[in-house]
Amino acid sequence: MDTPEEAGAMLTIGELASRAGVTVRAVRHYHAKGLLPEPERDRSGYRRYDAGAVVTLLRIRTLAEAGVPLARVRELLQARDEGFAAAVADIDRRLREEIRERQRRRERIARLASGDGLALPPEVVAFLGRLRDLGVDERIVRVERDGWIPLAAHSPERVAEWVARKREQIHDPQVVDFYRTLGRALDRTGTDPRLVELADELAAYITRMADEQGEDHVCDVGIEPAFARLMDELVFDTLPQARRLVELLEKRGWTGWTRLERAAPARSAA
Repeated sequence: MDTPEEAGAMLTIGELASRAGVTVRAVRHYHAKGLLPEPERDRSGYRRYDAGAVVTLLRIRTLAEAGVPLARVRELLQARDEGFAAAVADIDRRLREEIRERQRRRERIARLASGDGLALPPEVVAFLGRLRDLGVDERIVRVERDGWIPLAAHSPERVAEWVARKREQIHDPQVVDFYRTLGRALDRTGTDPRLVELADELAAYITRMADEQGEDHVCDVGIEPAFARLMDELVFDTLPQARRLVELLEKRGWTGWTRLERAAPARSAA
């Protein structure tokens, strides 16, 4: 029989599990995996564990909770102190990287709550919010958003430049009025005279900006024509009035939507 001192100094499997904050089933699993030595049964038929088993079990639990595969846990438990410390430092670095990535995902999800941020940089989301603040029709804002998604994926290095240009443009009340007028035209037919008036105003504005500040200010020929046509079709499918507006603009000397250029030769207005 064990003496009282011996019995008090040793732990049953249930007591060991409780001290380490795991289940008895987990202790037995670690036994089966060869991570935690399984002591012989005492004369009472119980397995008794010493304080060293608690320390080992706590190490196993901590490593396992950190996502370390059990096969690697065995390797770490057998490592010397310096090797174990280096491995733990590497695990800590990996966990910090995972935390940063999860934080970035949380930020994207937070932006998604506004309906715009799934695949858009923050500066684009801010620009779309500014359009809403200016009273631009939500359908126009959605078209802008859907256009920015492939643009940002296609040329992410140019997003800051494009957004800066857009921000500058909407400082002009006339540009904001163009947005609002097009929004009001969405519920009308493609032959609505207000679209013709809008085309006249828009063509005159574009021409004035090109003459005063250079065509680079209003034209972006850096976008490949094939990609620009794809982007235009995305807009036209959503806003048929935009196709009619582009047709009217072409008769007034300008062509394109995503890739705006001078039309040559310009035809007389209809």
